[in-house]
Amino acid sequence: MANRFPLDASRLPRRWYNVVPDLPAPPPPPLDPATRAPLDPAALEPLFPPDLITQETSTDRYVDIPEAVREIYRLWRPTPLLRARRLERALGTPARIYVKYEGGSPSGSHKPNTAVPQAYYNARLGVRRLTTETGAGQWGSALAFAAAQFDLACEVWMVRSSYDQKPYRRSMMELFGATVHPSPSPATRAGAAVLAADPSSPGSLGIAISEAVEAAAAPGTRYAVGSVLNHVLLHQTVIGEEALEQLTMAGETPDLVVGCTGGGSNFAGLALPFLREKMAGTMSPAFLAAEPAACPSLTRGRYAYDHGDAAGLTPLFKMHTLGRGLVPDPIHAGGLRYHGMAPLLSHLYELGLFTAVALPQRACFDAGVLFARTEGIVPAPEPTHALAATVTEARRCAETGEPKVILTALCGHGHLDLAAYDAHLSGRLQDRPLPEPDLRAALSHLP
Repeated sequence: MANRFPLDASRLPRRWYNVVPDLPAPPPPPLDPATRAPLDPAALEPLFPPDLITQETSTDRYVDIPEAVREIYRLWRPTPLLRARRLERALGTPARIYVKYEGGSPSGSHKPNTAVPQAYYNARLGVRRLTTETGAGQWGSALAFAAAQFDLACEVWMVRSSYDQKPYRRSMMELFGATVHPSPSPATRAGAAVLAADPSSPGSLGIAISEAVEAAAAPGTRYAVGSVLNHVLLHQTVIGEEALEQLTMAGETPDLVVGCTGGGSNFAGLALPFLREKMAGTMSPAFLAAEPAACPSLTRGRYAYDHGDAAGLTPLFKMHTLGRGLVPDPIHAGGLRYHGMAPLLSHLYELGLFTAVALPQRACFDAGVLFARTEGIVPAPEPTHALAATVTEARRCAETGEPKVILTALCGHGHLDLAAYDAHLSGRLQDRPLPEPDLRAALSHLP
């Protein structure tokens, strides 16, 4: 029986999928923070090239993938779909577990799926330099790789806690040619203000976004974003489109689709094509988002308009938010340590199209260790959240005898996260649930 379901390069998707026209109600628009009126897309031109602004606001169901982007995608795409039979045996479950593995990309995660088109559209516009933020470093290394493909300079603000925890992520970015700053940094007004208030700040994605957006005001420069916005989620749907075809090869349809969520791009990339099929009546999976208990924007956040960054430089987005000023504890899943959820996913959550669960990091690392020992792949800390939720569901199937088909995404490998596994295996890793007083304080400052 097959354990791998590969696609040859001729099956590489030719289009990205946009879920917006298929929804029963459109998502709320972003707002201009000065007027509180719906944002004029032209206001995004200092940050993004016109092609990406068009994709951000598009109501077209499909968007063609440029051939120059597909050519680079072919370095690692299509990615494999794996049947986790040894994990199934270890759990004693009748569930059939399928894993879409994105760790074979040049930077080791799903992030190049959007980094490459963002670099392409900027290069075509004549942009010479990109700025961005990164949490755990997967996005920063992906954009550094993509920028190198189009001869663009790249400057990255890396959240301080991850900068210290994951030095080899920084090394990878520099290897691809990027300049990397720990955030908060004295290189920007936003960073300097945070350091003046708290010289030992561990940083946050909200702070790093403020720094990158501020730096993007320089001539010949634009900002690139690794998650949250519609065009990013759009680019990631290559994951789900491939997985649909691969599950068909396996003769399966999923009963449950599970993904980890921080800003939402990985979960959206896997889930949205399957949601399209569910809304069309061709299958009926449930969808589950797994987020960290230290930064639980879906399960404990408020659905409200908020800025995407700490300094309030971005438009206002209607999203599940913990408050832009929140600085979550520095968990090892730095890519999930963001105060808000993608506005589009927040809207889907409000429509009841998926559910969410918040998980402590030790249980997630337990699942990562189990997966490594059974399937031979060391997961990054972020997808261990999806694996933990998958293991919980598979054990439930063992109790009930239900032969459920579970699909999850392993969005990156953990080869550069071994210090986190070392902390877990030695018993030094601590669970860090978000304290309620901290949450109330952060939410009290919503616009």
